Amino acid sequence: MKRRNFITNSTIVTAGLGSLLTACNDSKEKVNAQVKTTSEEVASFELDEETISTLQEKMTNGKYSAEQITKLYLQRIEAIDKNGPKLNSVIEINPDAVAIAKAMDDERKAGRVRSAMHGIPVLIKDNIDTADKMQTTAGSIAMEGNIASKDAFVVKKLRDAGAVILGKTNLSEWANFRSSSSCSGWSSRGGQTKSPYILDRNPCGSSAGSGVAVAANLCTVAVGTETDGSITCPASVNGIAGLKPTVGLISRSGIIPISATQDTSGPMARTVKDIAILLGVMTGTDEADTATKQSEGKALTDYTKFLDANVLKGKRIGIDKNPQGNNQYMHALIKKALDVLKQQGAEIIEITYADAIDKLGKFESDVLKYEFKNGLNKYLASANAKVKSLAEVIVFNKANEDKAMPYFKQETLEASEKKESLESKVYKDALQQSHTASRKMIDEVMQKNKLDAICGLTMGPACGIDVVYGDRWGDVFLTAPAAITGYPHITVPAGLVYALPVGISFFGSAYSEPMLLTIAYAYEQATKNRAAPTFKKAFLA
Repeated sequence: MKRRNFITNSTIVTAGLGSLLTACNDSKEKVNAQVKTTSEEVASFELDEETISTLQEKMTNGKYSAEQITKLYLQRIEAIDKNGPKLNSVIEINPDAVAIAKAMDDERKAGRVRSAMHGIPVLIKDNIDTADKMQTTAGSIAMEGNIASKDAFVVKKLRDAGAVILGKTNLSEWANFRSSSSCSGWSSRGGQTKSPYILDRNPCGSSAGSGVAVAANLCTVAVGTETDGSITCPASVNGIAGLKPTVGLISRSGIIPISATQDTSGPMARTVKDIAILLGVMTGTDEADTATKQSEGKALTDYTKFLDANVLKGKRIGIDKNPQGNNQYMHALIKKALDVLKQQGAEIIEITYADAIDKLGKFESDVLKYEFKNGLNKYLASANAKVKSLAEVIVFNKANEDKAMPYFKQETLEASEKKESLESKVYKDALQQSHTASRKMIDEVMQKNKLDAICGLTMGPACGIDVVYGDRWGDVFLTAPAAITGYPHITVPAGLVYALPVGISFFGSAYSEPMLLTIAYAYEQATKNRAAPTFKKAFLA
């Protein structure tokens, strides 16, 4: 899908993957490249690829305690995130993490296990409030010192479930809503996050740190946020699973906002099962977020019951009949994925929708700018930050340009500040064209073709890090349909192209998470495409 994506919030310099990366192939997969690099020396890690379930089993039988697990992850972060390859995915460590883990161990010894997340270390994105000793800054130095007075609703849910909040992850500053030439994974507070596969490659964003941290085994699972592509893109390019839930399934209260229409947080993990477990503890109705009222009777606390590797038979999965992009290795990868789905009994139905959705992108951009100004001003008015409005953020950045804006600037912030209130006819018309029209379009396509889900490659392999000129993503990008509709979208590893991960997406109608998890899990179990990172130093064709 030729999506000029939200990640840079404007027209991205477009280049087919064939021109961005020199074409080559792997004799085994036919879609992988022989990349001439040397790998950064990274010591083996005893918790590599551990899951929520395996860690729970080991805590139950006494092999590990939550305290031991937490300390091991903290050592891992120190070894390869702050030193070694210097992935730079974690922006702040929770000084209370070990104490929380000890408390969870005490509860376990007393016979209380709160949930499947009891004692499990979680990293969360630095635009999500935590009422502890950590800051919430959206990666901006304008927000330094902002320590929340109250946990975000989703953080409270995690704490109640017994999770150990390990720290916060770096992100594209202001969740990639600052400039039209931004570099994903860079923030003025946290610097540049790097891909753990090839260190000069872009980790995508805005949930860059969460994606990299999970991929590199710096935590068991992580929480990201998405407005358009900010969970699914970094999940795809970092070789993990990521779920953007239906808007309203998870509360947004206590999260620095972009769009009331499109924002949501969501789970990021190395397996679909871990996605399902984490999702179950994150859902819930919140009076502070009216969108969650729509999830009453639809939100669940256990999504693992839908995980069955043998349920693809008879499932109808749509794929746009027009090829995604022009790269032969990407074409080979989607063909291989579709063949797997067919072999498992799914019916692949050719449909047409992508071009029509693309045309709605210009309206989405307006909606986001209007809602960003409105939402951020409300958040800052009651936050403990030194800036109290979007206008003050802009002034701060100009006054501290060398530190706040050494590379790209803040034209998206400035364009948002110029927008009127949400009573504007321009805003209401744009919302109708973007959100309402796209929902009708996707619903009609799914109903007409009796589809259980729509699929396609999430996006191409990671572009290079370029803080001066910004991201240069290729011509494959499948985040817009689920983003502008507010519908759920899951991505899981599909394989490697040029030695870099590429994900396959499944999305559907509102609250279709059970079906999407079912399909994604069955595909995951049939393929086992997850490949751990090797920390190559640079891409050399």
